[in-house]
Amino acid sequence: MDAQSTPFAGFHDIVNSLDDLRGVIGEPMLQALLKVIDRFDDICRAFIAKSPFCVIATSSPDGHLDVSPKGDPAGFVQVVDDEHLVIPDRPGNRRIDSYSNLLRDPRVGLLFIIPGKLETLRVSGTARIVRDEDLLQSMAVNGKAPRLGLAVHAERIFMHCPKCMVRSKIWTPDAWPDSAGLADIGEAMIRHGKLKETPEELFAEAERTGITKLY
Repeated sequence: MDAQSTPFAGFHDIVNSLDDLRGVIGEPMLQALLKVIDRFDDICRAFIAKSPFCVIATSSPDGHLDVSPKGDPAGFVQVVDDEHLVIPDRPGNRRIDSYSNLLRDPRVGLLFIIPGKLETLRVSGTARIVRDEDLLQSMAVNGKAPRLGLAVHAERIFMHCPKCMVRSKIWTPDAWPDSAGLADIGEAMIRHGKLKETPEELFAEAERTGITKLY
């Protein structure tokens, strides 16, 4: 394996220990450590009720990592008691990377985002895929109930510092980069998958198989 294909071969000063890392970053404020809770209080419940978007991080036992975005009208994630929430499963690309991981390794991490708000909410714990009919019916949109839900038992919950949102100016439209000319998902799929279809043919196939349906 040559240097170009050896991971990190081009880097010459890599941090390999927690002591080295702390030497650069320093120690956290005590308050930052004390803010972690293991129950959904009124602050957490209100945040989740206003969030239309979250990301789910999972890992398989063999180390395959996945981060999957989920979005719906604000309040789509239900906090069902002080320790559990449920995320409805809407139609997608059917890869089920997150679910496949969770069947073998139930550990999960969530990040909740509210447009315009600088803070985010982090939740980690364990998850199960559920089919409780009454629960799923209560999460219907446009008369379409999800067939599955992701139930998460929370173990660590805390509000995250707003600095990343401030630095990125993600909620400041005037600061947004121009994305004109960037590839869309069809072009990326064709090029990365070395497909022979045209974008029009790919879209037609997605419509035929129901992949483009929102609910």
